[in-house]
Amino acid sequence: MSAFETIVSAIDARAAALAELARKIHSNPELRFEEKQASAWLADTVEQAGIAVERGVGGLPTAFRARIGRSGGPRVAILAEYDALPEIGHACGHNLIAGGAVGAFLGLASVAKDLGGEVLLLGTPGEEGGGGKIKLLEAGAFEGVDAAMMFHPLDRDLLSHSSLASEWLSFSFTGRPSHAAASPWDGHSALSAVIQTFNLIDSQRVHFRDGSRVHGFITNGGQAVNIIPEHAACQFSVRAPRVAYLGELVERVQDCAKAAALATRAELAIERRAGYRDMKNNMALAHAFGDALAGLGRRAPDDDPDVGAGSTDMGDVSQEVPSIHPYLAICGRGETMCHEHAFAAHAASDQGVAAMLDAARAMALTTQRFLSDADLRATVRAEFESGCQRQT
Repeated sequence: MSAFETIVSAIDARAAALAELARKIHSNPELRFEEKQASAWLADTVEQAGIAVERGVGGLPTAFRARIGRSGGPRVAILAEYDALPEIGHACGHNLIAGGAVGAFLGLASVAKDLGGEVLLLGTPGEEGGGGKIKLLEAGAFEGVDAAMMFHPLDRDLLSHSSLASEWLSFSFTGRPSHAAASPWDGHSALSAVIQTFNLIDSQRVHFRDGSRVHGFITNGGQAVNIIPEHAACQFSVRAPRVAYLGELVERVQDCAKAAALATRAELAIERRAGYRDMKNNMALAHAFGDALAGLGRRAPDDDPDVGAGSTDMGDVSQEVPSIHPYLAICGRGETMCHEHAFAAHAASDQGVAAMLDAARAMALTTQRFLSDADLRATVRAEFESGCQRQT
C-alpha cells in the first residue's frame, strides 16, 4: 500500500475507538489546567499503541508529549486541546480537537519507519483563557519544531481564519459604605464606578478600529441592597485584530475605568493579564492541508470574511513556528457557533466525529508530505520568514 493508504487505513481502523475517546472526554468536561482525566485518557491511548508518553511536560501536570519517526530531521508538532468551558462544557469542541490529534499521530505511527523526520504529539492544556501553549513555548516544548498544526470545529470548513490579539483587564473599585436609605450622601458607590466603566467603554466603541472587541462582566456587584457598595469589580477581555493596536485599545479601556473612579470618588486597582497574539496563518502549509482534505473528498475555501473571530493561544505558536489552524464543520452552516449549548451537543454528534476523523486523516497526510517534500518545507519557511500573513 502507498503511504496515503496505510495512514488512512490505520486511522479508519481506530475510528470507533477515537469516537469513544472523544465522547468520553465530552461527557466529563474539565476546566483549564484541571484536565486530569482527559489528559490521562489521551496519554493512555497512545501508550496502548506501544508509544512512550512524557507526562507533565513544561511543568504543566496535564500536558504531555509523545514522539515517533526519525530524530535529527525536520519536525512537526500536532497539537491536542482538551479543556472545557464553565457551565457549557465542550461548547468549543476541544474533545474533537484532542481525538483528531491523537488519530493523526497514530495514523502516522503506521509509517513511522518511513517518515522523513519526527512527529510530536503535544497535549496542550488550558486554551480557554489559560494560555497553555504559551507556557509550553516558554518551557521550550516547541524548540526545533518546523511546523505546527491542529484543527478546530466550526459550522463550516475553512483552511485558515484570523484570530484576535487579546489581553484581560480586571478593575476593582473601593468606595465608601453608608446606609443606602438613611444616609446615602455619606457613601461613594463602587458599583456606580463599575456601571460607569461599562457606559464609558460603550461610548468609545465608535472610535475602535474595525474588528476590535471589548466585552466584560461584573464579578462583584456589592454586598447588600441596603448598603452603598464599598467594593465592586469587573473584568474585560480586550481584543484587537493585531498586537500592534492592542496596546492602544487597552490604554483607552483603562482610561474609562480611571474616569469612572474619578467621577464616583472610588479608588481603582487594575490588574492586567497577558492574553494571546493574533494568528499568523501559513498559507503554504494550509494549502497542503487543503490538498489532503480534497483527496478525502472534502474541499474548503481559504477563508470566509463573514465569520467572526475569537482568540487562541495557537496565535502565539504561529508567531514562533509556521502553523495552521484550519476549521471543519460539525453542524450546518449558520446553525450554531462555538460557546453555545447547541454547539456542545454537536461536538458529540456523528457529524462531529466524522469531521474529527477527516481532520485526523488530513493532518496526518499533510505531516507526511511536509516531512518528505523539501520544496514544501522551503516554501513554508520562506513564507514564515517573510512575515507573509493572510489579512482578513
